[in-house]
Amino acid sequence: MKIKLFIAVLFFCATLHFIIGCESVPEPAYKTYDLTQQEWVGRCISYSGYRAGQNPQKFIYPSQEEVLEDLKILEKNWILIRTYGSDQHSEDVLQVIRRENINLRVMLGIWLDGEPGYEADNAKQIDTAIRLANEYQDIVVAVNVGNEILVHWSSHKVPEDKTIQYVQKVQQAIEQPVTVADDFLYWRDHGQKLAEVVDFVTMHTYPMWGRQDIDTAMPVTLEHFESVKKALPGATIVIGEAGWATYTIGELHAPRAGDEVKQKRYFTELMAWAKDNNVNVFFFEAFDEPWKGTGTEGHWGLFSEGRKAKLAMQEWYPELVPDGPTSPNYDETP
Repeated sequence: MKIKLFIAVLFFCATLHFIIGCESVPEPAYKTYDLTQQEWVGRCISYSGYRAGQNPQKFIYPSQEEVLEDLKILEKNWILIRTYGSDQHSEDVLQVIRRENINLRVMLGIWLDGEPGYEADNAKQIDTAIRLANEYQDIVVAVNVGNEILVHWSSHKVPEDKTIQYVQKVQQAIEQPVTVADDFLYWRDHGQKLAEVVDFVTMHTYPMWGRQDIDTAMPVTLEHFESVKKALPGATIVIGEAGWATYTIGELHAPRAGDEVKQKRYFTELMAWAKDNNVNVFFFEAFDEPWKGTGTEGHWGLFSEGRKAKLAMQEWYPELVPDGPTSPNYDETP
């Protein structure tokens, strides 16, 4: 009798411990990595790890040690990163994530250069992407075919019919969903045909390039998003790029639009809107890239090229707060 009572007590305690333990486990911050659904999955960010002296156009890539440093920074606050080419850099990213058990997943990019002229290079990118997507099915959640290759101002345009052929080839060869990333203007004005082919739409929006300053940045971002949503009813829309540079040069911007305080405000407002409205947004971008020049293009990062936190990231990364400035000063002669 005592033995039966003892067993019953043990069973009750074990059951109670299981129930309490299950109730104490916090729910994950996201439910799925499925970008084909209009549902927020968590923070997403564009990533290229090119540091001083490195350049994708010259095939000079970051080392895997440098990639590991970057991914260790990003995994603290993001779940999805977007890469841009199916090249050595993206393969290194995937290898490091798997080998080091990094808690990040990837939207893999395929870089397409203008046609005619780059057919062989584009075919190599596509074949490499198919191989990587299949080899890293546990990490690659989607594949992006081409970046800003269709909008009227593109410097590396690919005909729309050829783009559709590329998309269909990739779709037939992999399990993951396939998209094309382009400016909101293309999707709004000409994107109906391609939207019927891709598994979800990836749009870019940059109010800064339209001479908007920070007070109109979010309203214009939402205007761009809603215009694409209206033009493509029923499509799942991901914002593949939206960001705010911390230094600007040129007449395409409002005077001194680039600023770390403004970047922090835009990042905070955009991320809150994304979560509240079930829109996945890849903020552009993680780190400054010197190969893009000393002007606007080189200063989109939330972190400097030296991997120091700009103002928007300093509360999240107190260990990366810099000793000095992380963006140029307008009042100093370059």
